[in-house]
Amino acid sequence: MDEGKKRRMYHPDLLRHPDACPALVLNADYTPLSYYPLSLWPWQTAVKAVFLERVDIVAQYVREVHSPTRTLQLPSVIALRQYVKPSEHPAFTRFNLFLRDRFECQYCGGAAELTFDHVVPRAQGGRTTWENVATACAPCNLRKGGRTPLQAHMNLNRRPYRPTSWQLQENGRSFPPNYLHESWRDYLYWDIELEA
Repeated sequence: MDEGKKRRMYHPDLLRHPDACPALVLNADYTPLSYYPLSLWPWQTAVKAVFLERVDIVAQYVREVHSPTRTLQLPSVIALRQYVKPSEHPAFTRFNLFLRDRFECQYCGGAAELTFDHVVPRAQGGRTTWENVATACAPCNLRKGGRTPLQAHMNLNRRPYRPTSWQLQENGRSFPPNYLHESWRDYLYWDIELEA
């Protein structure tokens, strides 16, 4: 048996269950649709999109799936054939708020027990908007109570603002997921130092 076939026979991807083989989804310009959460499709969705000719396969797992008439290596990176324009401003969600604030309390810089705080409390007419809500740890939120930062003698590290989708994408690049398949690395640009 030749060495290449022997190596392929024992490749870790071959032991991987297909459900553990998501495809990284790139826009038509070969940038990820989103960094955080990372744009991943289950293998079934990726294969369906391939057969519907909506995506191009950029890279593949060694793992194969079989039908009665075909064998297909599971795609690990796919690119949309039509460019999807990202929305300028992301949805106002707890997760996006934490991402905007880099998962840090905006009063003490801590990262445990995160919640959100109305800078101008609702009882004082404050609204639930990007510009009035900041990430806070539970102890700081409790200490501030129903007061403004000025009334509570607490300083905000950064004033709340409405982020663009691009800003959240940039923040998300600082928080790579726990698992990155080697075929994805060329498309993610995780703050790596470029070789000269």
